[in-house]
Amino acid sequence: MNDNHKISDWIPVTKKEVEQRGWEQLDVILISGDAYIDHPSFGTAVIARIIEKEGYRIAIIPQPNWQDDLRDFRKLGKPKLFFGVTAGSMDSMVNHYTANKRLRSDDAFTPGGRAGYRPDYTVTAYTKILKQLYPETPVIIGGIEASLRRLTHYDYWSDQLKPSVLADSVADLLVYGMAEQPIIEILQLFKRGEPVSALTTVKQTAYISLVAPIPDNNNMITLASHEECLKSKTKFAKNFKLIEQESNKVFAKTIVQQVENKYIVVNPPFPLPAEKQIDRFYDLVYTRLPHPKYNKKPPIPAYEMIKHSVNIHRGCFGGCSFCTISAHQGKFIISRSEKSILKEVDKITTMSDFKGYISDLGGPSANMYKMKGFDQDICNRCIRPSCIYPDICKNLNINHKPLTELYKKAESHPKVKKIFVNSGIRYDLFIDKTKKEAAENGYEEYAEQLITRHVSGRLKVAPEHTSHQVLKLMRKPAFDYFMKLKKKFDQLNKKYQLNQQIVPYFISSHPGCTIENMAELAVKTKELGLRLQQVQDFTPTPMTLATVIYYTGINPYTLKKIYRAKSIKDKKLQQKFFFWYKPENVNLIKSVLKRINKTNFINRLYS
Repeated sequence: MNDNHKISDWIPVTKKEVEQRGWEQLDVILISGDAYIDHPSFGTAVIARIIEKEGYRIAIIPQPNWQDDLRDFRKLGKPKLFFGVTAGSMDSMVNHYTANKRLRSDDAFTPGGRAGYRPDYTVTAYTKILKQLYPETPVIIGGIEASLRRLTHYDYWSDQLKPSVLADSVADLLVYGMAEQPIIEILQLFKRGEPVSALTTVKQTAYISLVAPIPDNNNMITLASHEECLKSKTKFAKNFKLIEQESNKVFAKTIVQQVENKYIVVNPPFPLPAEKQIDRFYDLVYTRLPHPKYNKKPPIPAYEMIKHSVNIHRGCFGGCSFCTISAHQGKFIISRSEKSILKEVDKITTMSDFKGYISDLGGPSANMYKMKGFDQDICNRCIRPSCIYPDICKNLNINHKPLTELYKKAESHPKVKKIFVNSGIRYDLFIDKTKKEAAENGYEEYAEQLITRHVSGRLKVAPEHTSHQVLKLMRKPAFDYFMKLKKKFDQLNKKYQLNQQIVPYFISSHPGCTIENMAELAVKTKELGLRLQQVQDFTPTPMTLATVIYYTGINPYTLKKIYRAKSIKDKKLQQKFFFWYKPENVNLIKSVLKRINKTNFINRLYS
């Protein structure tokens, strides 16, 4: 067995493993669209370990076959309390299809990266099977897919508005966001003998009510119904504004939406976990390895990428229009203690395949560690989706000194040769500041520490676009910040004689982005000496501002009309401007530039 572990060190996945523990019936069975990797970066493992820690008999069924006689769903029998269902670490439709709606040929969360091991709309598919086999057993859904589809949402792949996944799947309860706190309370209520129908007060959950909840103007928001949204894109857009604002509050209200003759009730989230609480979740006993059932199978790409990495915090206050992180994890940063992080670094150094390199010490945005408001009362009243756009909130403490110290302490471990930071960074947090600000908050020291000691040859950053108009809709900083970062990066590389690259990420076809904007992007990046590699076409995903604009054509905050590249033809044309230098694209790009009266760009691109 890997790293001297025995089979009982993992959560059971087979009948034999359950019997070896002397268990006749399980309390909870989790079913996941991902392979089972016992590592704190994977939600199924974290929730399973918490359930185990609470004293319950827990097993996991990873990637069950949904196309045969359903024996995988039957093999462990019926749990005493409930089935938990998750699509895994990604929405299944994002996992399956490209922005051009072509079927992907790989799946990073499956051995060998093989595709086809989970169904489309995984949460709904699994839940319907369980309800068919075990109609009396509660099914609780959670994870990214359930979380982002908890209310009426636009589904890009079917090109239609879909109701809450609760209505589609007929699950008994939905847990949204990071599920540790709600799952503990759910277990406590089950232990007291409460039926699932009585679990209507658990924070951070959603459920179906057959009667309209009694209106409470102070603590409840009633959205336009699903049927009203089908008739009016404006009502759908207005719904989103309310949902996003509530998602970013410390003290949110209950949200209610009617779907046909039922009501989806979304309870407010739990208070943010304290540092000691988040530490406990990460300090649980994990093998940090895939289950031994995969030993004779090819490696799991997602695991290979993160096995020697450490997550130092949760949440992101960037509020980017196209990103789902704040909708799932929230905008408030929840940081682990130095002690907990360094303990995990130490554990990694004992792994048999560790060669001295920590692949990532990061988070959703790597340099938001320990950052929060100076005055919590101001944060308690705030409804801004982003703490740093259109400007950095004066109440936000963005001191980088604690993070620099953390890097130094982790790097000083005798078995660690190098610590890399491969998570994305928000460079607008430390670039272009006054000398006084920089000195007080350690910006220069952080930049030098990061660039000279923690870049694995390539620093990946995400300016996303060059156009001010598009960046405004993205809620991203001006492109000038990237140019200033690149200047500092080049200066430090020269000073320390380092051969490193800066690799920017860009998005085409984002709402508001026109062919003219893409032509400007091509020219600006060419004149900076960049040959773009890390690019992607905008993919509308549930519960983001950009997706709502893509579907409705209006900005929910202003109700003004916004241009969108909606056809596959237009999307592909925008993407070609990333690769203006490829011979097969030259004639097409020249003809497009002539058509939009940008002939001056032809000389700038092809002189």
